[in-house]
Amino acid sequence: MQAILRVITMLQRNVQEEGPVKPVHNQLEDRDMTLKQVLLSTAAAGLLAMPAVAQDLDAMSAQELLPLAQEEGTVTVYSFTSRIAAVEAAFEARYPGIDLVGYDASSTEQIARLRAESAAGIASADVVYISDAPVVLSELLETGLIEAYVPPRMSDLLPKEFKSPLLAQRLSTKVLMYNEEANPDGAPVDNLWDLTRDEWSGRVVMVDPLQRGDYLDLMVEFVLRSEEMAAAYEAEFGVPVTLDPGVEKAGIQFITDLFANDIVLVSSTDDVNAAIGSMGQSNPPVGFTSYSDRRDNEDEGWALQVANDVTPSNGIIFPALLALAADAGHPAAARLAIDFLMGDDSETGGDGFAPFYVAGDYATRTDIVSHPDAVPLKDFSAWRIVPAATAEIRQDVADTILILQ
Repeated sequence: MQAILRVITMLQRNVQEEGPVKPVHNQLEDRDMTLKQVLLSTAAAGLLAMPAVAQDLDAMSAQELLPLAQEEGTVTVYSFTSRIAAVEAAFEARYPGIDLVGYDASSTEQIARLRAESAAGIASADVVYISDAPVVLSELLETGLIEAYVPPRMSDLLPKEFKSPLLAQRLSTKVLMYNEEANPDGAPVDNLWDLTRDEWSGRVVMVDPLQRGDYLDLMVEFVLRSEEMAAAYEAEFGVPVTLDPGVEKAGIQFITDLFANDIVLVSSTDDVNAAIGSMGQSNPPVGFTSYSDRRDNEDEGWALQVANDVTPSNGIIFPALLALAADAGHPAAARLAIDFLMGDDSETGGDGFAPFYVAGDYATRTDIVSHPDAVPLKDFSAWRIVPAATAEIRQDVADTILILQ
């Protein structure tokens, strides 16, 4: 805007020095009209039109965005899943001449990076593909580090909750998983409080919740669902839950007992998956990880399976979010990439959604059918997080876990 005002000021000075600028159709007939005046008028009109052009990108279809994206030539996507590599290959096959550069980083790492880049005046990302909604909404969206965008063709295919305040591409999970080779008759536990029994001491695995936000959100949900956790305790042990001194909720008591029972904390979901799922174990651990990681069973030699029949719940389900990075250097290509990630018009979402059309990921689009091997969403026992409620007590739960560690 300052640049526009400077040009307008310059135009006004020229008008005062050289006389009034006539309408363009008269200028072409007027032999005294200088080339300088024509160029300045055109430049000012172009500058004044720039904000409208930027706003129009949101209303453009993929076909309309394509030539603009091809001129930009590249798009950078920060992604919380390694599956961005498959998206990259499919996108570049669909749109030759546009280089999709994917960076695989956890949501926690992305948040830290986006903050640091903003503080340094750097704008590296074009698209942010991220989970950990409680932090994303408050610390990235509300602070202007990311911006909402919903492709026009998605407007009628998504419930309102998945369009606002940010676009949700799918629902992901952090749930209790077990080794189905060692337990062919089903999960070895049927109540979360089983995990606090002596027989599971040192045999429950998860990523350190102070390192990965999704796992901290899981811990928070235990606290938010304390009434259900209390009822589950009584169902398991036949007596009301006894709270330790200073512990006010059953969910906090569960976390306390879990740590007292030597829960094993690791640094990555791959470590969790290998510990639980590796074939040939006679007495494998259980743990919390992503239901969708079952997709790697064959390649990795795992036997991961979800424990769905667990009281009161097997974990959490939460949105995987797509947003524009603020000051994206390739705005048309960024929108085209988001459109692609939402899938095509087929019932499975086509190449753009193929990496996510697996058991354990649930499309937010109403027209994409559920994966045939997945537990139907209506029967899935995971709790749906409410980001605002999670954010409210998140730090308190983190402080408790730090003390327990």
